[in-house]
Amino acid sequence: MPNIQAAFVDRDGTLGGHGHFIHPRDFELYPSSLEALQLLRNTGIKLFALTNQHNISKGKATELDFIHEFDNYGFDAAYICPHEPEVGCNCHKPLPGMLLRAAEEHELDLTQCVVIGDVGSTDMLAAAAVGARRILVETGWGKDSLGKYRQKWYEQATPDYVAKNLLDAAKWIVKNDLE
Repeated sequence: MPNIQAAFVDRDGTLGGHGHFIHPRDFELYPSSLEALQLLRNTGIKLFALTNQHNISKGKATELDFIHEFDNYGFDAAYICPHEPEVGCNCHKPLPGMLLRAAEEHELDLTQCVVIGDVGSTDMLAAAAVGARRILVETGWGKDSLGKYRQKWYEQATPDYVAKNLLDAAKWIVKNDLE
């Protein structure tokens, strides 16, 4: 039985893409992303997508487009904020609404979960707000998050690990989860 109950994985810049909006039909995973997800799944860790997608509110895609995409990757569920940041919802990262909803729906102890993302000022802060472990990947916006944008979030949400990519993150989770 794993110590980590679930991994929440950001989409843009973590699973693939470049950090900016890409419609699900055009989205390409990084070469090792499916291997990373399978590694986590094989250890019994639940997988949840966790993504801000305000372009849904602009009509550029639908929530169902993203749900189908995440289903194809083997996620147990997808938590998607479709709102513009200024709407004031509680689900737009860095607010922890999506994590809290997942915890309620799946009976999770968020302190026994990990959030993997490429943006410190959203992904890492949302994880810190609920006491989840934090892994920042260097793909997407990750290097900029650690560089020029670091002062906006680092003290409040220092990563537990900085990974080269999602596969590196998955290997770290499995190694540290089984010790």
